[in-house]
Amino acid sequence: MHFADRLFRAVDQKETPLCVGFDPHLALIPAHLLDSIDHHLDPLERYARAVETFCMQILDAVADLVPAVKPQFAFFERLGSPGMRVLARLCAEAVSRDLIVIGDAKRGDIGSTAEAYSEAYLAPPRAGFPEPDIRVDAITLNPYMGFEAIQPFLCPYRKTGVFVLVKTSNPSGCQIQDIPTHEGTVADSVADLVVNWGSGREGDCGYSDVGAVVGAPYPEAAIGLRRRMPKTIFLIPGYGFQGGGSRDAMITLDQRGHGGIVNSSRAILFAFQKGIHAHFGPERYAEAARAATIDAITDLRNGFRALHP
Repeated sequence: MHFADRLFRAVDQKETPLCVGFDPHLALIPAHLLDSIDHHLDPLERYARAVETFCMQILDAVADLVPAVKPQFAFFERLGSPGMRVLARLCAEAVSRDLIVIGDAKRGDIGSTAEAYSEAYLAPPRAGFPEPDIRVDAITLNPYMGFEAIQPFLCPYRKTGVFVLVKTSNPSGCQIQDIPTHEGTVADSVADLVVNWGSGREGDCGYSDVGAVVGAPYPEAAIGLRRRMPKTIFLIPGYGFQGGGSRDAMITLDQRGHGGIVNSSRAILFAFQKGIHAHFGPERYAEAARAATIDAITDLRNGFRALHP
């Protein structure tokens, strides 16, 4: 099935566009998880085992609630080969639960290197080459090097997708993305490229498998970008922790609730640390994550209803 069709089928089944991001910051992992692991092990292995327990228990807690998860590769790469084994298992377990897995890797390089990245994460590879350990349904890409960095990920025999960085949620993104051009801004120009790259690649749902990262903290910019990219799936970071509200996050979705996937990472993973879910405490972090997920789903539904009364 086409990537966009699979994604929005999952959104319809779970009745929410919420995606849980797995960003396991080492400094925020509950201390008891690390303390319970043999101190004689290699430090990277110890941390990787703690991260694995943490991520797997949260996946157990939220898998029936959301259509997608988004592991941030950097936090697993930080732990070397033990961390990459955890990432591979997390992705495989999520796929086995029929979740859409978005690899937040932000790759972008010359053609031959992009081809290697593509084969590493979006398999199958060329005949005669080994199967990769890590499989994802979509991956985030940096477009700075142009179509040469994007094209290898758009192989017609793969039912996978990409999300190209257009308007990110971090404050300093404006230093480049808001630079004026003859087309508007740099972000506007990249949006036009995304439309061009995704033209003719739409699924039955009407959306292309070439998506765009468009942050929730900038709703006015997002509205303008939606006009430029009417058939593009938006991956929407910045909801919650980075200041984007539910209306901001849902403002570019159509009346069916399609058109985007809204990510929340730290506000769910570390809900036990502060706020209304702090009473769960670190020992019950997975319960806190589930409660925070349910609250986020409700909040996004309310934001959508406010936009589409």
